[in-house]
Amino acid sequence: MQKGTVYRSTGSWYDVKLEGGDFIKARIQGKFRNLSIRTTNPVSVGDEVDVLMNDNDEAVIKNIHPRKNYIIRKSVNLSKEAHIIASNLDLAILLVTVVNPLTSPGFIDRFTVTAEAYNIPLLIVFNKVEIYDSKALAKLQQLEKSYSNASYQTMRMSVLENIGTEDLKKKIQNKSVLVSGNSGAGKSTLINNLIPNLKLKVGKISETHNTGKHTTTFAEMFDYNSHTKIIDTPGIKGFGLVDFDKEELATFFPEMLSMLKHCRFHNCKHINEPGCKVLEQLKSNNFSNTRYQSYLAMYKEDGDSNYRKNNFL
Repeated sequence: MQKGTVYRSTGSWYDVKLEGGDFIKARIQGKFRNLSIRTTNPVSVGDEVDVLMNDNDEAVIKNIHPRKNYIIRKSVNLSKEAHIIASNLDLAILLVTVVNPLTSPGFIDRFTVTAEAYNIPLLIVFNKVEIYDSKALAKLQQLEKSYSNASYQTMRMSVLENIGTEDLKKKIQNKSVLVSGNSGAGKSTLINNLIPNLKLKVGKISETHNTGKHTTTFAEMFDYNSHTKIIDTPGIKGFGLVDFDKEELATFFPEMLSMLKHCRFHNCKHINEPGCKVLEQLKSNNFSNTRYQSYLAMYKEDGDSNYRKNNFL
């Protein structure tokens, strides 16, 4: 058997880069499809796998190595299942735009919670700063303060005007990096800037809805250099949470985590309980109300929209 890394998944076939540098197309062994896991894709981009040539001279994935982490969301097509976007990540970059299109704070917070839950370092990149007027800049500053207070690394960027690009290149060196965000946030443009010969298709913004159009169908990994990999992902409109208990939710908000031990009750839900340190800090404007509203929205989701725990690879 040969060891390799999955670079692209199209559902039935996988592009695998072998340790020697050659690419092959492989399929998965039937037993993977029958595992009692509620994911649409037992193999994801970033997976380290063992590949064997069968009697028909076809490459078959026989084994998936344990993942150090992965980022997961609700499946688009199957409401009861989940989709692993990518695995074995050193960094996730979330591209955020204040206008054209607007990235909602709720979407950002769902992504941050998922990154926290699966131990994925996160960099929030505010893109398209070249088009921001005074109102948009004020909103940007508010978001920067909110996420900096939550201990997240943030930076400003204009891919089109090459603002922040060199700084970003330093941050991604020697890492496996996922690039995500809403459709139209500039993912493909950014990756084309970093790896010019790719020439990824770039979508246009809908003038009617001020939203982006999908240009990427499947997640795909590219080599930035011999030690750095970049994963392009489909544009995401919503980000459903998967695989955690409601009682854990507050621990995935870093700024809330430090307050929890000061609540009067150890099982405080931080909604209307007396002696809640989170509510106290909220009233004192020491905790972002927008972030808190995201917490409430996620906490109040029912079991169908916010999955209970399953066994994931």
